[in-house]
Amino acid sequence: LRITLSNGNDSLDIFRVLNGMWQTSGGWGRIDRDDAVDAMLRYAGAGFTTFDMADHYGPAEDLYGIFINRVRRERTPKLLAEIRGLTKWVPPPVKMTRSFVEDSINKSRKRMDVACLDMLQFHWWDYANPGYLDALKHLTDLKDEGKIKTLALTNFDT
Repeated sequence: LRITLSNGNDSLDIFRVLNGMWQTSGGWGRIDRDDAVDAMLRYAGAGFTTFDMADHYGPAEDLYGIFINRVRRERTPKLLAEIRGLTKWVPPPVKMTRSFVEDSINKSRKRMDVACLDMLQFHWWDYANPGYLDALKHLTDLKDEGKIKTLALTNFDT
């Protein structure tokens, strides 16, 4: 049940059903980290190996980092190779400098404990603010540097 998302030279294989991590944001009550990571391990063990999160979903990226470390230590290399972490970046409406964009992406990479983000979904609120063009330029540079495997858009007109 894996599919490959392709766009030009980019491709990313994922499981067809994503484990959404919005619920870990804390909006529905306290999240027990150990229970959450144990659940993620059970999902991955059952084949549900793609996790969708965002920089603003509370501890979602941190939970993924704990989870991926447990997979590295406790599970097979085959399972590790199938795990995908997709995250969103929803920046505030500030000037999109290279350092601001890179610091934001590095924060997600650190929280998720990965050298390269499998997918970064870029979210922009207001098209009247052309800063998204600067952000996309910097994100493309970071992709070319190997810090982002796949760059995607969310909340953009199609």
